[in-house]
Amino acid sequence: MSIKMKAAQISKPGGDFELVEREISEPGPGQVRVKVEACGICHSDMLIKEGLWPGLQYPRVPGHEVAGRVDAVGDDVTQWKKGQRVGVGWHGGHDFVCEHCRGGDFAMCVNRKVTGIDFDGGYAEYMIAPAAAVALIPDELPAEEAGPFMCAGVTVYNALRNSGARGGDVVAVHGIGGLGHLGVQYARQMGFKTVALGRGKDKGPLAKKLGAHQYIDTDATDVVAELQKLGGARVILATAPSAKAISALVDGLSPSGNLLVPAAPNEPLTISMMSMIAGRRSVSGCYSGTAKDSQDTLEFSALTGVHPMIEKYPLSRVADAYEQMHSGRVRFRVVLTMEE
Repeated sequence: MSIKMKAAQISKPGGDFELVEREISEPGPGQVRVKVEACGICHSDMLIKEGLWPGLQYPRVPGHEVAGRVDAVGDDVTQWKKGQRVGVGWHGGHDFVCEHCRGGDFAMCVNRKVTGIDFDGGYAEYMIAPAAAVALIPDELPAEEAGPFMCAGVTVYNALRNSGARGGDVVAVHGIGGLGHLGVQYARQMGFKTVALGRGKDKGPLAKKLGAHQYIDTDATDVVAELQKLGGARVILATAPSAKAISALVDGLSPSGNLLVPAAPNEPLTISMMSMIAGRRSVSGCYSGTAKDSQDTLEFSALTGVHPMIEKYPLSRVADAYEQMHSGRVRFRVVLTMEE
């Protein structure tokens, strides 16, 4: 095999993408080498591009929506074999020994790693990943679809399946973008009465096509009043990162309802505690999930026919692909492929 690979790196905060040739590294103990086939571009890749992550070391190859095949395994790796189809997501491993890990909560490890931040990610033809950060991809899913499931998919799937909502409950998904278009599909497939919330009547047909039972145009309608006509939403999944819009959704919850926030707005939320107390409501942040959570997401997606809507770009056009994501023009996920 060639000892060189192509990679897209950032060399300094705010720097441009640089297409470079690098040595292909050998995996160390407890690691696997993945031959990358596709890698989604996530909004949080901006943290590397703009140097917003504390202590980030450069140069760095971003990318935490990785899909490919095991190319080599290091010592002490027994669960993965060369040729297996695998993905690597945001959660880049854990220490197994902190109090959270000892309790089985690997996602909250105090020393957890992040793919593409603590080590080089998937904007490259090959990457090295901890074996604990790898998920098996079902044969039914093409690599370009599996990539976005490793972050966008697992984030909303995990949030919904752990929300406490039961089949038939009203679940609203706010925003029909990169996260929301998957959230609507998952909510429908989980058996919830799915309500999509978006700006403009033009999004209604798409929301229905994705599986929403009802669409509410937030520009033309009192969202809270419409949700309360349904008895209130047991869960609202807020995927549009607008603090003002998210804050306004609390009164649309049912008693004991939960507002789930996987998309972080820059500004703090402004919420009336009287509404929270009177309705015994709650607001929860949503972490993406471990490799096992990602594997569950992949398997559920293959089982139920959930698909991301994607735009593909070759690695050589990484700057164009990133700008398509950053500008918000993409519908709905940008995916880099390693073949021209």
